[in-house]
This record gives sequence, structure tokens and C-alpha cells, in this order.
Amino acid sequence: MVSEATNTTGQQRFDCRDAYMHELEAMAAADPRVCAVANDSVSSAKLKNFKARFPDRFVNVGIAEQNMVGVGAGLANGGMVPYVCGASCFLTARAMEQVKVDLCYSKSNVKLCAMSPGMAYGQLGPTHHSIEDLAWMRILPNLTVIVPADPIETAAVMRYSLQHEGPMFLRIARVPVPRVHGSEYEFKLGKAVRLREGSDVTLIANGLLVCRALDAARLLEARGISARVLNMSSLKPLDREAILDAARTTRGIVTAEEALVAGGLGGAVAEVLAQEHPAPMRILGLPDTFAPTGTAEFLLDYFGLSAQGIEHAALDMLKHEA
Repeated sequence: MVSEATNTTGQQRFDCRDAYMHELEAMAAADPRVCAVANDSVSSAKLKNFKARFPDRFVNVGIAEQNMVGVGAGLANGGMVPYVCGASCFLTARAMEQVKVDLCYSKSNVKLCAMSPGMAYGQLGPTHHSIEDLAWMRILPNLTVIVPADPIETAAVMRYSLQHEGPMFLRIARVPVPRVHGSEYEFKLGKAVRLREGSDVTLIANGLLVCRALDAARLLEARGISARVLNMSSLKPLDREAILDAARTTRGIVTAEEALVAGGLGGAVAEVLAQEHPAPMRILGLPDTFAPTGTAEFLLDYFGLSAQGIEHAALDMLKHEA
């Protein structure tokens, strides 16, 4: 599937939480099994209207993330389809054992909506940054991990989640992003979306780094370099064939994600290459450090997670492979 979207500079930007909220309410209106569980972050999880419309299907456990996941598992055992919504930094770090045992080991039909991930809470510092969540969640058996790139994909993933049986981790971006998909887009689990064709280098990204990868491809084009762009929103399961095709048909791969370089998208792609088709690669993300305090945009640029940073990584790789 190829969807041309070569330039996101200057486009209108959207908060993906609005798309998630709209679909969650629509699903609840159509399906009495749909319910929401929150950890006192009703506003940041965009659940105020859901609470007003469906008070009998809304549970606020307070600041108790471990209990929140357990309540979600109990509701799933009772036949409900709970969407457990909270800041990713607390949902993952505090409730890891409950996610592991109550959801993954038990294969509970619970959807974890991880709000404001990455460095979205920039000014609140390292305690609120969620840069480890993809590495943690990806290693848990039975857990599907999805990182939507824009509001259109966020809505499509929400719709898909209701038909998916089993635990899911949905990383819902807070930092505004432009649309990179057309209105006809349909999410397919385990399939990357080729947003741009290219024969020299492949840029693989997910979440809010997808639009930056597209802009990097435009910068590379101005230098005479043809860059393929893959949206790898399905982190688990992973589209191994798309990765191997990139390794075989382009000169190298650059991954970009708003997370630690250890264990996330870059690690997943590297595992495929190491086992099946070694190829030149650069992994962009946060190094082995805690991010400082600052706006999300500042922090992304600080760690080279910009269109220019992706461009430079691709140029450096190609130079060394010439």
C-alpha cells in the first residue's frame, strides 16, 4: 500500500487524543460492552464527555495505576471491553506487573490507551517522560503494540481495537501532528504503510516521527537521494517482509522514534536484520539518558529527532557505505 505524502511542512496539526476520544465515544454508543477506566487524569485522557454520556460505564480509580489495570482485567473477565486510559509514563512504569500478569499472561481483552507518551509532558521533566514504554511493552508476550502516526490512523486503530481479541497497548500522541494518511486509510495489523517510494535509503518511523521522516525524505530528494518512507505503526507484530525488502532494495535503513534507542522500533528492526539480512542501519531516538526539562519540540530537536536530524543520519550512513 503506497500513499504519497511528501511534504508536511506548514500543514494543519492535530491532537491525536481528539481522534481517540471521538472513536471511543462512538464505539460506546454502538456497543454496550465498551467502557473506560481512568486514573484521575480525566481531562488529559479526554474522558470528560465520555463520563457525562456513559456514567455507568466509566470508572475512575484515582491515582492508582496498578488497581486501574486490575479493574480493567476484571471488567474484561465479566464480558466488557475496557479501555484503560492514563499517562503512558505511569500506566507502564507503575503497573508493569499487572500488565504482565493480569493482561498478558491471562490474555485479557483489555485495551491500554497510553496517553501523552514520549516527551509530551516536556516541562514536567524525566518523571513524566515516557521514553521506556515501547521497550517495556514490546517484550511482553501476547501484547499487541501500536503507535499511530496521525489522527486518521489513531481513529482507524481505535476502530480496529474493538474487533481485536486480546490485550493491546495503543500509544496515543499528545504533540500535534499533520495528517499523513488519506481519509480512505484502513489500518492493517502487522503491516507497514509505504508513504513514499524510494530506492537509495529507507526511513522507518512511527508515531509523531513519521511526519518528520516524510520531511526528511523531501530534504534528501533535494540532494538527489531517493528515500522510501515506511510508517511502522504496528510495532508488535512487526512487518518483517517490509523491513527485509528495504534491506534488499535500498542501501540502508534509518529508524526514528520518540523513545529510547534501546529496545523500541530501532531494536525491533535491528533484530530482523541481524537474523535474516544484515544491512547498514542508523537508529534515532534517545540515547542512554534521561531527557532534560523543556518543551516537547525543543526536546525532539535536542535529540536530533527532526527532519534535519533524520536527513543527516541518512547522509552519514550513505557516506560510510559508499
